[in-house]
Amino acid sequence: MKITRETKDNTIIITLDGELDASSSVALDEELSDPEIMAHNKILVNCENLNYISSAGLGVFISHLQRFEDAQIKLIFFNMQDKVRNVFEILGLDLLMTIVSNYEEAMTIADE
Repeated sequence: MKITRETKDNTIIITLDGELDASSSVALDEELSDPEIMAHNKILVNCENLNYISSAGLGVFISHLQRFEDAQIKLIFFNMQDKVRNVFEILGLDLLMTIVSNYEEAMTIADE
């Protein structure tokens, strides 16, 4: 799993590349726990190259949801492959998290 972070204005874009499983979820948790994240009001997660997500990977996002919500930080997923999106939908996580088709839509929702 390769995790990259880019900052644009008040937005952090995190790109996930590979498989998010128990071992790689530790790195993602560290990334989302970075205090610098809290200085931004939008976190966009590019899932275009995310091929697989385990319960541990999902757990990392779930564990940060309340903290981001309390800080009024929008967490938005985009470019999600169907097989990964199906995992979110089966577990009902698509009702808790914002998932959109592409970057432009993510930015539009983030700016609302």
